[in-house]
Amino acid sequence: MSSRPQPIIALDVPSATEARALVSKLGSRADFYKVGLQLFTAEGPSVVDWLHAEGKRVFLDLKLHDIPSTVQKAAANASRLKVALLTIHGQGGDAMVRAAVEGAGATTGVLVVTVLTSMDIALASAALGHPLTSLGDEVLRLAAVAAGAGAHGVVCAGAECGAVRAKYAEKLQPLVPGIRTGAVGNDDQSRVVTPEEATKAGAAYVVIGRAVTAAPDPAVALEGVLTRLS
Repeated sequence: MSSRPQPIIALDVPSATEARALVSKLGSRADFYKVGLQLFTAEGPSVVDWLHAEGKRVFLDLKLHDIPSTVQKAAANASRLKVALLTIHGQGGDAMVRAAVEGAGATTGVLVVTVLTSMDIALASAALGHPLTSLGDEVLRLAAVAAGAGAHGVVCAGAECGAVRAKYAEKLQPLVPGIRTGAVGNDDQSRVVTPEEATKAGAAYVVIGRAVTAAPDPAVALEGVLTRLS
């Protein structure tokens, strides 16, 4: 795959004040932002409305995991917020994924989280309660659930992205977090890739966090990442 992934900037900040400051620094260079649990639980839907008023698209990264009816209603609420993307946990199973897709409707793309990039095979095996032979097999198993349920795509590490693209081509759009351009202090990600590796693997979206947000000049850092995604 040679098409450029869509960059999404992670607003992993504690309040709307910090979010506004970062969005202001990046200006027109960034038009797609991730709102995760930290910011959403602090500010609620108002931060999504504000980003839309600024002309930005929103990826709501809540990783929903509950009974199907609850997830369906939450996904419907996310759709009413007009978010472009919403995450749910693939471990919730086929019925939950289908419920999320139904609730999200045609305007919000559901992304199925496979194996968190913070996990290596030992952590993933412990979390599931049984040994995994490979992370790649588990990612493809959950990608099959996503494809069967009509999800928009999956969240996976760059190491597994190529296998998802090879099997599902355009049927599933992979989102790859854990983009790194160099050393990051106190990194809690186990499986990271460079911008070039994510592009080569066929990522449809990449989430860019500390590579930009922790840089002395986020705008300059983002320009560098965008060049490497080309």
